[in-house]
Amino acid sequence: MVDIKTIVVLGAGLMGNGIAQVAIMAGYNVVMVDVKQEFIDKGMASINKGVNRLEEKGLLTAAEVLGRIKTSLDLASAVKDADMVIEAVVERMDVKKQVCKTTMDNGPSHIIYASNTSTMDITEIGEDCGAPERVSGMHFFNPVPLMRCIEVIRGDKTSDETFQITMDVAKSLPCLRGERYIAPVLKSRPGFIVNRLNAPLGIYGHYIRDLAYEKGIPWEQLDADYAILKAPMLPCVLSDYVGIDTSYYGALYYVEKLSPDFKPGKVITMMFNEKKLGRKTGQGFYDWSEGRPTPDTSIKAGLVDFDIIAAIRMNEGCRLLEEGVVKSYNVIDEANMAGMNTPGPFERGKDRYKELIKKLEEFVALTGKTYLTPCEMFKTGKFLEMA
Repeated sequence: MVDIKTIVVLGAGLMGNGIAQVAIMAGYNVVMVDVKQEFIDKGMASINKGVNRLEEKGLLTAAEVLGRIKTSLDLASAVKDADMVIEAVVERMDVKKQVCKTTMDNGPSHIIYASNTSTMDITEIGEDCGAPERVSGMHFFNPVPLMRCIEVIRGDKTSDETFQITMDVAKSLPCLRGERYIAPVLKSRPGFIVNRLNAPLGIYGHYIRDLAYEKGIPWEQLDADYAILKAPMLPCVLSDYVGIDTSYYGALYYVEKLSPDFKPGKVITMMFNEKKLGRKTGQGFYDWSEGRPTPDTSIKAGLVDFDIIAAIRMNEGCRLLEEGVVKSYNVIDEANMAGMNTPGPFERGKDRYKELIKKLEEFVALTGKTYLTPCEMFKTGKFLEMA
């Protein structure tokens, strides 16, 4: 079994610098790579800020931790002495495949490549790299130092050793808000566990946002509908934080891999075309020029039906069980809580699943979104046997 000592983190953006920070906190030597010095500088500024804040709390020695990180603009040279690459680049398959191949062409014979893709097929990412058995997935959640979940994904050709090493590295990375939860993803399917579970909510979300836009309802009021969930970020704030472009490209990927019903709605498409991408551009659903917005949630739009949301998530969870991505609905619930800070669908929904099926069938009839038609495992209740 390879002893992982040096990790290359490819990408210095929000996700990449978060991964680099927890890796140096865990004791690994890290090289953070990006294509422009300005990206690296911005990423290093974020890491310095995070580590220095932890020193102020007496949790570590900043100079010692920061001494473990270097930077580079050249992936090929950075990987020559590396044991592992954790890739956090743009959600484009062609880019991910290229940097995977560059890693395998230039790294040592034992190097492992772990993609932080949130949706894309690990098997496809590694298919042309020359060593697909050393390719895995390692999906983090934002912000990396605070969110407990890491999904570790095996592609069709991922070796047992690669999968185990990736699991071990994931377990070793600290979390500042509770114990890490490592969710093993047994089959690489679009979105893996947490994002796949919640992806069809995008279908509902596009419908609701477009409806709010047509009615002239402010985004604050739409977010107010969700305030009862007490999630860390309200949906429109979260979309801005992650990036409208990320949501847009993610939806297109699901269109290609799952169903045309995932097509981005009118609102998201308009914002994407107008380059109103959220936090990264300063304007999305909200104005970010003065930092993270705090919407007034005192007035609700009254558009959101939480039974439909519950039904959509339970149905997709049942699809994950049908497809063999996981073997237990408890894993789905636990991964969602660790990755999204919200309960999974089965804990609250399994005792009223027949009522939720009816709700979902009515929504499909209203919208024509046939992807949301209840699947066999949901309709029959067979998921109850897979606790």
